[in-house]
Amino acid sequence: MANRKKVLIMGAAGRDFHNFNVCFRDNPEYEVIAFTAAQIPNIAGRQYPSSLAGKLYPSGIPIESEEKLSFLIKLHVIDEVVFSYSDVSHEYVMHKASLVNASGAQFTLPGARQTMLKSKKPVIAVCAVRTGSGKSPASRKVCEIIKGMGKKVVVVRHPMPYGDLSKQRLQRFGSYDDFQKHDCTIEEIEEYEPHVEQHTVVYAGVDYAVILAEAEKEADIIVWDGGNNDTPFYVPDVHITIVDPHRPGHELAYYPGETNLLLADIVVISKEDTAKPENIRLVKEHIKQSNSNAVIVDAALPVTVEKPGLIKGRRTLVIEDGPTLTHGGMTFGAGVLAAKQYGAMEIVDPRPYAVGSIAETLEKYPHIRNLLPAMGYGHSQMEELRETIDRTPCDLVIIGTPIDLRKLISIDKPTDRVRYHLQEIGTPTLKELLETRLR
Repeated sequence: MANRKKVLIMGAAGRDFHNFNVCFRDNPEYEVIAFTAAQIPNIAGRQYPSSLAGKLYPSGIPIESEEKLSFLIKLHVIDEVVFSYSDVSHEYVMHKASLVNASGAQFTLPGARQTMLKSKKPVIAVCAVRTGSGKSPASRKVCEIIKGMGKKVVVVRHPMPYGDLSKQRLQRFGSYDDFQKHDCTIEEIEEYEPHVEQHTVVYAGVDYAVILAEAEKEADIIVWDGGNNDTPFYVPDVHITIVDPHRPGHELAYYPGETNLLLADIVVISKEDTAKPENIRLVKEHIKQSNSNAVIVDAALPVTVEKPGLIKGRRTLVIEDGPTLTHGGMTFGAGVLAAKQYGAMEIVDPRPYAVGSIAETLEKYPHIRNLLPAMGYGHSQMEELRETIDRTPCDLVIIGTPIDLRKLISIDKPTDRVRYHLQEIGTPTLKELLETRLR
């Protein structure tokens, strides 16, 4: 035991825990000294509990800020640093690799297959090359198709364990009451609620072997709903990857999004209805160059609102999906498209009125201008979001997030909610492809 290889796992409360569970938890050749945390606020300073860490870690494993990475490597004479989070540029990954190597440790990227679990049931993985590409509506479309085939579908969602990790080992969401039961953040509900609205059960949590065993009990087919452009945790029978023509070239420049492109059986080009034709052509060229065996599905992502006449001529505050704007790097979302489509007079800049962590987020991501990201990684941040909305002078609040934000925070202003659904353009369709492959 004295010669165990010392390891740090770089993560963001998701892939890092999965990689530990699959590759390191009961492996006596390694000693995981700590996790380091990035991307998600308020993650560092916690503990990966002993109940999840296993018998080799009776005291659990500390979660440190990634800012301490070099210090930790030198302090503990770390042998290996395992990079375990996603939606970052290739350049970013290699800067981290250079820092790790210069600090004296080996830098490792685990292979996709090394960290995938095998299911007894067929698995359809829906992944993306970037956050905010349109993966969630594609996942819902896939679930509709499976139900239309007379099969019972269960979704297993990429992890977002931002609370008590022991309690979040295995989570099942079948109704709105389950969101309160599991004390979900806005970010979690944004991914779960649209599925629950369609009467689809969602599993998530920390231990994906336990989750898989439970999901298999009530599913004919499992849909892996990947997040943050990560690769699947389960071996897929069909691998679907979504690409975004609003960000042409990103499909080749982000980790592990490019891996998803290379692994894909089917590539869906989303948002073609609002993208430039030359960008669509460029994305198609990249797909054919990288993965000529993949079938391409052309698709639109049209936006609709509850009250179309309410927007015209109004000064609007637009709230968009948080991760899409932050580490996803987008400068607009469905809310902005709706504001322009339905004739808003102005999109109000919320930055002068932002408070607390919302103000800090807008300062950290200067590309976000006349938009408000729906950040809500805890109750205090949700309250700061509510206060920022209240302080911003506007006639109307456009909610462009995937959920009804009004159920979570009180908005004392007129509101209009945006919805968007994947629509294939021409053939082949997802229905045709899935029926053939699953048969």
